Amino acid sequence: MTDLDPVLFVHAISTVALVGLIWTIQLVHYPLFLRVPPEAFVGYEAEHMHRITWLVGPLMLLEAGSTVIVTLRQPESAIVWTGAALLLIIWILTATVQGPLHARLARDGFDEARIRLLVRSNWARTIAWSTRGVLALLLLGADDVVLATT
Repeated sequence: MTDLDPVLFVHAISTVALVGLIWTIQLVHYPLFLRVPPEAFVGYEAEHMHRITWLVGPLMLLEAGSTVIVTLRQPESAIVWTGAALLLIIWILTATVQGPLHARLARDGFDEARIRLLVRSNWARTIAWSTRGVLALLLLGADDVVLATT
């Protein structure tokens, strides 16, 4: 049995934590936005954005940083590059779709069509993160993927 690589461990833990978080958001949290009374929605959305940032921000930074290190250490791995590409897609979707939708909801208030779009469009991130989770666990357990330098 080989020693556990700390970078792969951080990579797997941060990614798997984000997989759990994105599924919770997708199946529970975002759909519940439709239950918030319109007169309370702006405050609710602002509080959501503030609180979720403290949870998702550090995890996304750990995931991104560990992905860069893993990719630099194992540039010939298709699993590593697939995971990195999925992470890029997640960040692009967050910046161009989810983030702007949240900003509009925080500014304009309750909008059922926007909330439904938030839920629908988030499926792409949910699938991408779920796939990343599988890939990160494969990397963590792969005997032939040794990332420690000798």
